[in-house]
Amino acid sequence: MYAIITFLTGLLFGLGLAVSEMTNPAVVIGFLDIFGEWNPSLIFVMGGAVSIGMIGYVIRNRRSKPWLADKWYVPTRRDIDKNLVLGAGLFGIGWGLSGYCPGPGLTALTNNPMEGVYFVGALITGSALFHFQNHRNNS
Repeated sequence: MYAIITFLTGLLFGLGLAVSEMTNPAVVIGFLDIFGEWNPSLIFVMGGAVSIGMIGYVIRNRRSKPWLADKWYVPTRRDIDKNLVLGAGLFGIGWGLSGYCPGPGLTALTNNPMEGVYFVGALITGSALFHFQNHRNNS
């Protein structure tokens, strides 16, 4: 059942990305270009995402445990450290330059394979570098 729910959730997420045109880097870059030809349509995508997230928190606060797990996995850290700021900055720079974040970047493997391969390759490389650095620092 867990695998089916995970698959359906991913399918719904992908459908949402496609319908909202988040898979089109030109739309994303148009949203980020506030001093040029600004495209405000992604405000509605973000508003929808925040609304669903808020509903999720309401459900979490009313239930002692999730339906398909033993406990809730919710971040507990509240501090802002250099790794958080650096990671957020790198994510934002990459998103602004390419128009892709991880979800739409994976869809680019099918609808724009050349860009998709570069993006996913950079995503994997960056994740591996983080893992290597984090593992080295914790040893």
